Amino acid sequence: MLEIRNLTVNYGQVSALVGVNLRVEEGEIITLIGGNGAGKTTTLMSVSNLVEKTGGSIAFKGRDITDEAPHRIVKMGVCHVPEGRRIFPALSVRENLIAGTMGNPSLKKEDVERLFDEVFALFPRLSERIEQGGGSLSGGEQQMLAIARGLMMDPELIMLDEPSLGLAPILVEEIFELILKIKKRGKTILLIEQNAAMALQVADRGYVLANGRIATEGSGKELLVNPEVRNAYLGI
Repeated sequence: MLEIRNLTVNYGQVSALVGVNLRVEEGEIITLIGGNGAGKTTTLMSVSNLVEKTGGSIAFKGRDITDEAPHRIVKMGVCHVPEGRRIFPALSVRENLIAGTMGNPSLKKEDVERLFDEVFALFPRLSERIEQGGGSLSGGEQQMLAIARGLMMDPELIMLDEPSLGLAPILVEEIFELILKIKKRGKTILLIEQNAAMALQVADRGYVLANGRIATEGSGKELLVNPEVRNAYLGI
């Protein structure tokens, strides 16, 4: 579904990504792990074409999207849920969710109604707060709203940047359970996570980024028992 080849991104004289190769097959959960500044967020921003690339290419479903406008990439079915939630605090939960549908102009009224039902089945707490302002929600609820808003465009690929950041441990578990449920609904997921242990437990495959380069890759299970990964990222 997604293929990144030899991707290079520079911020001035600083190399953020160097020759990154990565693929995501349909129906997979792929996770990117690595330390702060490793290039994880830059990778997602490159897919969405929110940063200038120095070299390499990105293809979505066989189509080159390296230089496509960000809004066109969204319309192709790529959803990007950025770090920090970035919901619309002055809008209600309902209005935030409706805003998500704007990424897919082909949705009809009945499609939107179906998506509301699907989102509320995944996030029942949001249905209880449907008319509540987004800014009045708890941190965990705001993260759920950010993910739900992305799902409202009915994407084929959903990219999640640090969905568990700043959440209490019990909410972190809930978010990862939701990620698995989203996969079961037929979505493909590219996940960035500081919580490497949880990410690798749910991932089909993972890539380890270090200093802008892919240091190692493998199945989630393989990386969980990899001595270098355990020492550097799992605290074991």
